[in-house]
Amino acid sequence: MKTKTLKISEVDKGWWIADADSQILGRLASKVAQIIRGKHKVNYVPHMDNGDCVVVINAEKIMVTGKKEEKKLYFRHTGYAGGVKTTALSHMRRTYPERIIEKAVMGMLPHNKLGRRMLKHLKVYAGPNHPHVAQSPKSLEI
Repeated sequence: MKTKTLKISEVDKGWWIADADSQILGRLASKVAQIIRGKHKVNYVPHMDNGDCVVVINAEKIMVTGKKEEKKLYFRHTGYAGGVKTTALSHMRRTYPERIIEKAVMGMLPHNKLGRRMLKHLKVYAGPNHPHVAQSPKSLEI
């Protein structure tokens, strides 16, 4: 038997839409990461970007369990000595609710050039409206 290798010209990108309204953050992010990575396809290969594009709407209505709303912190560094900045989940929800889902999915993708390219296939919107109606995305059930 011969093993067929997938070519970039043979990759078929699909579009999915996920509604984050009353969904748990980790469960939604893991399902979205699998779709973006392409693990749901039969011709999955780990060294290629053959996943689909995912549109997430209602990011401001995502849920977390326990006391994560007050205790979960996001870290970033300014580049200067002692420049660690922290942001609580509740503050992130008020200012940039899209980044909550983006950071959760980013942590579940490969941490290299391929993962950064895959992350561009994630489109997150705070409200129910999105500009990707022309792609006719399929509904993603979680």
